[in-house]
Amino acid sequence: MADKTLFEKIMVGDIPADIMYEDEYCVVIKDAVPQAPTHLLIIPRKPISMLAKADLDDKELLGHLLTVANDMAKKTGIDEAFRVVINNGAGAGQTVFHLHLHLLGNKKFVENNLSF
Repeated sequence: MADKTLFEKIMVGDIPADIMYEDEYCVVIKDAVPQAPTHLLIIPRKPISMLAKADLDDKELLGHLLTVANDMAKKTGIDEAFRVVINNGAGAGQTVFHLHLHLLGNKKFVENNLSF
């Protein structure tokens, strides 16, 4: 049996966390190392290692996570200016290999200078 991820340990109460919301599909916690004044993590209860490992059966769950992110943005007062980030893989900065969404707000975000 594989070791539990940090987020699985939080969800079963092995590690304390500041839980902002939970339902049967996900848990929302404050990030322990925030990158913005408001920085929440939306974590599915289903252990999917990264977005690239999600499949068609996860479509409703992924939509639910985005809906929860929107609801939490409203509840925290950042509903007009927030960012949702998903890091996929170590090369993209993912450090906990359990899919999660970062909800960031109350910070001025600079425009990306991405050329396509």
